[in-house]
Amino acid sequence: MGELENLRAFDQRRVLHAIETRLTHEPTKATKNRKCLVSLNPEFEHVPPVWEIRVGDLRVFYDVEEKAEQVNIRAIRRKSKGQTTKEIT
Repeated sequence: MGELENLRAFDQRRVLHAIETRLTHEPTKATKNRKCLVSLNPEFEHVPPVWEIRVGDLRVFYDVEEKAEQVNIRAIRRKSKGQTTKEIT
């Protein structure tokens, strides 16, 4: 997760905590801070559909291999006010 290493230590801890608490159980269940991006076709490697969790101004993009019960973190991006999700992927 090279993108994680490029974040400040504070942001790294927030992202890791979010991944551990929000994606351990039911990673494909939409919530207030987690959504499926069905029509998004990002530039990074992924297996559709791509999911997103919001961690403050950071977005963690992932996909899920349900048979293997595996979550793959694909990208971590900072989203500024006024930017769209499509612009940061």
